[in-house]
Amino acid sequence: MAKMSYREALTETLHQEMANDENVIVMGEDVVGGTGSPGGPEAIGGVFGVTGGLYGKFGAGRVIDMPISEAGIAGTAAGAALAGKRPVAEIMFADFIGLCMDQLMNQAAKFRYMFGGKATCPMVLRTSYGAGMQAASQHSQSPHPMVTAIPGLKVAMPSTAADAKGLLTTAIRDDDPVIFFEHKTLYGLQGEVPEGDYLVPFGKARIVSEGTDCTLVATGRMVSFCEDAAKALAADGISCDIIDPRTTSPLDEDAILDSVEKTGRLIVVDETPPRCSFAADVAALAASEVFSSLKAPIKTVTGPHSPVPFAKELENAFLPSPLKIKAVIEKTVKYS
Repeated sequence: MAKMSYREALTETLHQEMANDENVIVMGEDVVGGTGSPGGPEAIGGVFGVTGGLYGKFGAGRVIDMPISEAGIAGTAAGAALAGKRPVAEIMFADFIGLCMDQLMNQAAKFRYMFGGKATCPMVLRTSYGAGMQAASQHSQSPHPMVTAIPGLKVAMPSTAADAKGLLTTAIRDDDPVIFFEHKTLYGLQGEVPEGDYLVPFGKARIVSEGTDCTLVATGRMVSFCEDAAKALAADGISCDIIDPRTTSPLDEDAILDSVEKTGRLIVVDETPPRCSFAADVAALAASEVFSSLKAPIKTVTGPHSPVPFAKELENAFLPSPLKIKAVIEKTVKYS
């Protein structure tokens, strides 16, 4: 295996899939980067540096800078997918998914259903999400529950460099539209990444660690927070199952329910506000399916029902943290 960053794993995958299939195209705001600037094309390689090198290798016909119109980007990608391409479109910040909800919810997500299975929409919408970089209320949100709720869309949320590669490869080759969430604080995260062709199946959770006292379910950046909390409690003899669903749609329900039946306790960690959230969804699933196995009330650790603050101290207070997660684990384990 090669060691690389989350960002590098994404970049490698785009290069690999574009080389493997001439129908794969990349489009979005500034995905070329630097066009019209003194440095020329690719002077900055995209706002997060993920699309660097693509323009020089594959050219303007396959790496397309789009206008600042999220509706235009998503609509163009959906149309290109219907026409036989495999577009990888980028919405710079997930906060602006709302601007292309008609294209996603009423078009891309419904094509296969509306045309009786005769049409597919193999598009990927990459986007950065999450708080932790003082990007303020309009650039720090995590709207994955909103699109997870839409039938016809698949939703992937890698938490490691290896999963960034494996899930993106699967997404690009999938015949259904995939919303691909990349936590902006994870781009520099280093990890071992399998070389060559590597796919991670959708709907198959990653068992991060195994334990007997409590089940932790978390996505994205929150997975490492759960690991930190669990390590801090290991000295006290408390062990936890940590489950990273990898995809919120499809969701590996069996992995979650089997773990809760084993441990009897469930804590769901997600940085979104609590109402109608991913945490609420998983909590409801467990309550309805394995209620008799529970030894303690289900708990969630989420952001408050509030916009994400800009000030560093307030943003830290907004977010779940290893310390907050640790306190909830201790309380839950001691309940019974």
